[in-house]
Amino acid sequence: MFPLSTVLFPHAELPIHIFEPRYQALVADVMAGSKEFGTVLISAGSEVGGGEKRTNIGTLLRVEMAVPFDDGRWMLVTRGIERIKVLEWLEDDPYPKAIVEPHPGSDFSGDPELIDTAAASLRRVRMLLSELDEGPCGPIDIDLSDDPMRASWMACALAPLGLIDAQQLLECTDPVERLTQLIELCRARITDLQHLLSESGNA
Repeated sequence: MFPLSTVLFPHAELPIHIFEPRYQALVADVMAGSKEFGTVLISAGSEVGGGEKRTNIGTLLRVEMAVPFDDGRWMLVTRGIERIKVLEWLEDDPYPKAIVEPHPGSDFSGDPELIDTAAASLRRVRMLLSELDEGPCGPIDIDLSDDPMRASWMACALAPLGLIDAQQLLECTDPVERLTQLIELCRARITDLQHLLSESGNA
């Protein structure tokens, strides 16, 4: 297990720089085996040194690219595979270990138009951020998967979320509720950004 100060959603990509000796050992074990490991959000504390508090809902990662350095460091490109639940944390030896199980949640049973609404909300947030120079420049198209479950995770990964909101969305077991919550978060962000633009004279 590799607890991080970020939330990774299934199907999302995450580059990771490995420099701590204990996580260098993790990578050596992972690369010699399945090339998969788990991550959870650190709820309190630091990624470095140990002793952090961890959440129990996280994501299984797969290493898609690994670049070793002469000094023992690694640069990894990983991708989320599925959501997992930690059943029991084991003693660090030397890196965090846990007994986990898949935590898939329910199937998508809502209106497919909900995905289009989420994409439109995300597009609006990104456009406003670009106008405020707080995000990617220019309108950015949001191209979500045709698969509703995958699309719900992709939408979460593309949204500019705080850690608490992101973790709540990761823990949500109903993809319809997940998208609904995401749309509400985006609409609240849109209102805030429009207010900022109005104050700056750009609206």
